Formats: sequence, structure tokens, C-alpha cells
Amino acid sequence: MLTRYRVMAYVTAVMLLVLCTCMIFKYGFGTGEEITFMVSQAHGLLYILYLVFAFDLGQKARWPFGKLLWILLSGTIPTAAFFVERKVVREVAPLVEEDRDGRTSPAKA
Repeated sequence: MLTRYRVMAYVTAVMLLVLCTCMIFKYGFGTGEEITFMVSQAHGLLYILYLVFAFDLGQKARWPFGKLLWILLSGTIPTAAFFVERKVVREVAPLVEEDRDGRTSPAKA
């Protein structure tokens, strides 16, 4: 579940940066309206997946509502998802330990 979250955080963040670039070309230079539409649709769908995976991770990690809300919204702020993802991984990775069968289990203290 952590890997799914990490992948979607990076994909969503990159797509948001691409979307911002497209918006600059669309509104700043009057070009690229079609590509902007396609990128915005792709980002929207990928953001929905990000929300599902981040919510799932938040429920399993038992995050408080405010923290979960900030993590969910980080996919809408350019570059924020990169920083939030690093913080989440540092926090959650010690809680998850791979056993021999590839199943996840809580880390032992």
C-alpha cells in the first residue's frame, strides 16, 4: 500500500507540473488548448486514484483527519506532493516490515 501511494504521489505531482506548463502556454501564449484539455483530464483521473490510495494508507496508518486532509490536498498544489510523499514515507516505512512471504506486518519494537 505504501508503494501504491508513492507511485501515485509522484505521478500526480509530475502531471500537475505538466498541467501548469500547459496552462502557461494556453493562457500566456494562446496555444495548446487541445493538449491542455487532455493533460487536465489525465491529471483528474490520476488524482482520483491518488485520493483512493492516500485515503487507504491514511486509514491503515490511523492518521488524524487534519493530516489526512492535508495529504489528500497536496495533489492539488504544484510540487507539494513531492515533499509530502517524502515525509509520509519517513513516517510510515518503519511501521511496515516485509516478511519472507512478501506480506506486510507491523514492525516489531
